[in-house]
Amino acid sequence: MGKAVPERMTAIAITEPGGPMVLKPQTRAVPEPGPGEILIRVKAAGINRPDVLQRQGAYPPPPGASELPGLEAAGEVAALGEGVGRWSVGDKVAALTPGGGYAEYCTVHESNALPIPHGFTFTEAAAIPETFFTVWHNVFQRGALRQGETLLVHGGSSGIGTTAIQLAVAFGARVAVTAGSEEKCRACRELGAERAVNYREEDFVAAIKEMTGGRGADVILDMVAGDYVNRNYAAAAEDGRIVQIALLGGAKATADFSRLMRKRLTHTGSTLRPRPVAVKGAIAAELEDQVWPLLAARKVAPVMDMIFPLAEAWRAHERMEEGSHIGKIVLDVA
Repeated sequence: MGKAVPERMTAIAITEPGGPMVLKPQTRAVPEPGPGEILIRVKAAGINRPDVLQRQGAYPPPPGASELPGLEAAGEVAALGEGVGRWSVGDKVAALTPGGGYAEYCTVHESNALPIPHGFTFTEAAAIPETFFTVWHNVFQRGALRQGETLLVHGGSSGIGTTAIQLAVAFGARVAVTAGSEEKCRACRELGAERAVNYREEDFVAAIKEMTGGRGADVILDMVAGDYVNRNYAAAAEDGRIVQIALLGGAKATADFSRLMRKRLTHTGSTLRPRPVAVKGAIAAELEDQVWPLLAARKVAPVMDMIFPLAEAWRAHERMEEGSHIGKIVLDVA
């Protein structure tokens, strides 16, 4: 038998839209798992850029999701909803959540949880779901990156970037990245990036052309948009695929579509949080088959930046907004 589930828990609430200090510990009712859901006794939770946007009032949770922030968590299964078949109370899981991860307990559909890879701590495991789901779906499913191709990752030292470098290299691709300092560029090279461009000092279009003998990148993972759109078209190879996952440089751009036509480019994009449970479950199944063995063998692993206690979630958000982090920022909930 697992531990008894209390009626109340500590959670981090967004008390009003604003800066990091609006994140406050509150006492909330422990959520009850619905049909097909599990209740997780959270041991650690990952910090992600969408959490910051939600805190600022720019990214509301999808219908039916918890209004508490937190898109990934790791812990132990504390209770089962009706019809749950895979999990038992006490199982250790890492899960992609639609919200609610910044709390002592959260619920998630059983298909959106995966076993914690062998040898991983809860804090490491909490750093896996959001970035690995995002990279797998966008680089490998939408971007169709193949062995021998070249991937260009913008924001190479972020949680997404460090994950993308490792997975692309593990599957036999060449990787180039952009990052904002020599320290970040060095970290990317140590993970396997062949070329790391300090975008403050060097033009990434020229750098990627030089690296590929003028050919360009087959797949570009972009979280910037804005004036990067045209430059991505210039940096892309013929039949290249550009995958948009964020808009840090602005949602609108002036683009030269003649280049898109001449090179037969594909420019696609996605957001993960609002997708149906079944879509996320399908990504989870592919990850378990293709990527979990790499994690278990430590051929890939989340790059850890800093760990903060749950009550100091505001400090974790400050760390992310400062922009000096390399890899994942995590909350220790236990």
